[in-house]
Amino acid sequence: MDEQKQKEEMMKQRKQKIQDYLESKEYIPMKRKAIASLLSVPKEDREDFEEIIAQLLEEEKIVETNRGKLVTPKSLGIEIGTFLAHSKGYGFVQRQQGEDIFVPATKVNGAMHRDRVMYKVNKKKSPNKRAECEIVKVIKRGNDKIVGTYEQSKGYGFVVPDDKKITQDIFIANKYSMGAVTGHKVVVEIRKYGDEERNPEGVIIEVLGHINDPGVDILSIIKQYDLPVDFPEDVYEQIKNISMEIKPKDLKGREDFRNYKTVTIDGEDAKDLDDAISLNILENGNYELGVHIADVSQYVPENTALDKEAYKRGTSVYLVDRVIPMLPHKLSNGICSLNPNEDRLTLSCIMEIDKKGNVVNHRVVKSVIHSDRRMTYTAVREILEDRTPELLEEYSDFVEMFENMNHLRMLLSEKRTKRGSVNFDLPESKIILDEKGVPLEIKPYETSIATNMIEEFMLICNETVAEDFFWQEAPFLYRTHEVPDEEKLKKMEDFIRNFGYRLKGNKDEIHPKAIQQLISKVEGKDEERIITRVVLRSMKQARYMAENGGHFGLAAKYYCHFTSPIRRYPDLEIHRIIKMILDGTMTEKKQKALKRNMPDVAKQCSLRERIAEEAERETDNLKKAEYMQNKIGNEYEGMISGLTSWGIYVELPNTVEGMVPLQSLEDDFYVYDDENMVIFGQHSNKKYFLGQKVNIVVTRVDLELKKIDFAFCEK
Repeated sequence: MDEQKQKEEMMKQRKQKIQDYLESKEYIPMKRKAIASLLSVPKEDREDFEEIIAQLLEEEKIVETNRGKLVTPKSLGIEIGTFLAHSKGYGFVQRQQGEDIFVPATKVNGAMHRDRVMYKVNKKKSPNKRAECEIVKVIKRGNDKIVGTYEQSKGYGFVVPDDKKITQDIFIANKYSMGAVTGHKVVVEIRKYGDEERNPEGVIIEVLGHINDPGVDILSIIKQYDLPVDFPEDVYEQIKNISMEIKPKDLKGREDFRNYKTVTIDGEDAKDLDDAISLNILENGNYELGVHIADVSQYVPENTALDKEAYKRGTSVYLVDRVIPMLPHKLSNGICSLNPNEDRLTLSCIMEIDKKGNVVNHRVVKSVIHSDRRMTYTAVREILEDRTPELLEEYSDFVEMFENMNHLRMLLSEKRTKRGSVNFDLPESKIILDEKGVPLEIKPYETSIATNMIEEFMLICNETVAEDFFWQEAPFLYRTHEVPDEEKLKKMEDFIRNFGYRLKGNKDEIHPKAIQQLISKVEGKDEERIITRVVLRSMKQARYMAENGGHFGLAAKYYCHFTSPIRRYPDLEIHRIIKMILDGTMTEKKQKALKRNMPDVAKQCSLRERIAEEAERETDNLKKAEYMQNKIGNEYEGMISGLTSWGIYVELPNTVEGMVPLQSLEDDFYVYDDENMVIFGQHSNKKYFLGQKVNIVVTRVDLELKKIDFAFCEK
């Protein structure tokens, strides 16, 4: 082991030496062979040298020119980013820091959507003009497999990508078509990426079915986002022998909460129940809230096939017609699910909360529970709000506990509000499908005091756990939400000023309380939805980090995800860390290894979360378009939700969004004023603005593009 350590340290030193040399002023770009010769690398160490060069290239510390010379990006006056294409040919480079930079269609240089690229800034940003750049070189391709529709021609075929950001069709020689015919959805592997003059070439590796076959539409999205549906054989082999019962030896070192009155509260269709709650009133009048979370780590040992697959997936994906779980059903719906009337292994956070909503005492322990009831949000709401006699009788032993829980909910909510936590209550929709996957209804998700109760209890639990282990200086994964960008904030302020609102506070530093006060002011008003949405767009996305950065939206100094280890890998990872600390098995060596690996885990979990969100949004948009297909000619009242130079987006009360193309407005020539966020007619001065109520008629639905067109109409 000492030998291994020595080798690692030596490789580290060599790597630093090579990097320093390549970054030095004396260095002249040359090929790796010449570098090895100049640095007097012995033949027996050439393999190590090549490994170091490969690492530096992977880390993007250096790049390789078309002539095979190694240089630092800085020395060439170039930067590295991710190219995000637009269906019209142009695109943007997503930078490490700062806002995305525009790439004209003529400067894309063969880059495709999601490619890692080297780029050079040609035009710097000025008050009236945006910054522009050109792609110099593609470093790493973002797509090697593409999903699309096959079109047969004489002697060859083409695959038209489903993702319209991939603007070139893929050429398929007949011998590589796998027997596909026109209209088949296929997966194609790209073999040659082509250039400005030649289309990419590929090989069909899977035929998914005809475009009109039931389920092929969702399957295509699953394949497009490369979501793993089936678990590998070695995973099934591993879980084969997992017992579905708790053994006496499993209870060793665990606190026994089986005599506590404990319930789960979830949606009617939930099958993976990973959190249960209990509540007692202490002699001093304080609340003792128990949040009991499934001890998934007991069944998913580190570095096993099952763990590696869970890490690869990162999260469960909730598509409109199915769930793609992070863990096999035997675990997620079986031994890990906190089903009623069954003993289950858990990690519990027991919090003493005073009458002001402060956590005055807490402990995190390994535990065992026996859930008494599997409650639904609807049943708890009917007990607390409607006082439904049948339910009051059926759950008579639990009514008092639910009432106390509701009091605690209000305390916690009030405390969060006082410190400035922001609640973004944007309507979410539930799409009801028939057995063939055809959308029958789109309705908003119901929120109630029951959903809010669970939300508040999970929030306080996640905060308590994050703060505890922060002060223990343990390696950890935090859920971080950073302060909004100054530029986006200014744009948002300019917009709300049109409605007569201002953000309070220091212009150099925004506090979440100022955002919260704004959201409170617009509550119940016509402009509520659109202002909430604009505010939300100005925020940064929350992500996982190895360092604690606080949570701006929640106005929380410490926050993590602890409460859903069945469906989120970060929760599972910190459960392992917590158990090592509780068991006293967190060695110095293990601690160092975890701290070293944690940034990579955070990055992977954030990436998988984004992919899941995109896939979920894509399936929702598909089914919304399909739902509106037979609504052509129908008139609705909606609200303007977005403005662009090519159209006006209108959102209907059922959350379906469509666009009125500017070119379809024939009564005037309309222009988009980005600065004032308004579209106006040059002659009539007629204006369209965000939040404006309008009447529309559905004119066209394009299922392939998942696009709905509207036209304005008078009522």
